[in-house]
Amino acid sequence: MSIACCAVDSINTSLRELLIEGPLEAAKLEELSMNSKLTIFRPPAKQKEALLAISRLSEGMVYIARYGREIIGYVTFHYPDDFSRWSKHPAVLELGGIEISPDWRQRGVGVALLREAFNNPVVENYIIVTVEFCWHWDLKSSGLDLFMYQEMLARLFGSVGLSRRATDDPDIIEHPSNVLMVRVGSNVSCEDDMLFNNMLFEGDTAIS
Repeated sequence: MSIACCAVDSINTSLRELLIEGPLEAAKLEELSMNSKLTIFRPPAKQKEALLAISRLSEGMVYIARYGREIIGYVTFHYPDDFSRWSKHPAVLELGGIEISPDWRQRGVGVALLREAFNNPVVENYIIVTVEFCWHWDLKSSGLDLFMYQEMLARLFGSVGLSRRATDDPDIIEHPSNVLMVRVGSNVSCEDDMLFNNMLFEGDTAIS
């Protein structure tokens, strides 16, 4: 996959002006620190290791929002894990995670990150999927319940053209709040689009 050179933009928030950058190479990420409250998926130090690993993948893309030399938010893209249903499709790229420090939420940072990422023309070659599991959601800090949080994510991802899709994927139907959202790039072939639609329901989840 050909990844565009790192782009840099800025966003003015009610706190400070932030820089939005990506996709970043590992060498640039190495120079930056993680905000101490980026803990949704794993501790900050471990999360930085994960960002570095993704940035080194041939298809991996990491976009960040930073204040000074501190990362306060990020979004990642990579191929689906081998155990995922979507790994069987040749044109699927997964939006693997998005996180904003609680100190910087509700200031448009998430939307700015996604818009920068989806300005990269390479995304038009892929079916972008994001699988949102409710056990990763920061309900305590947000003050939202499960379905309010689900709707918030739908609006966030909808801002860059992802929409909810029904599926019988066991990971999704494990909990009614889990959600699959999808965006089909403009360069995706009809054949690849049809293949993806056929994969949404495989009929193999029934208990015998």
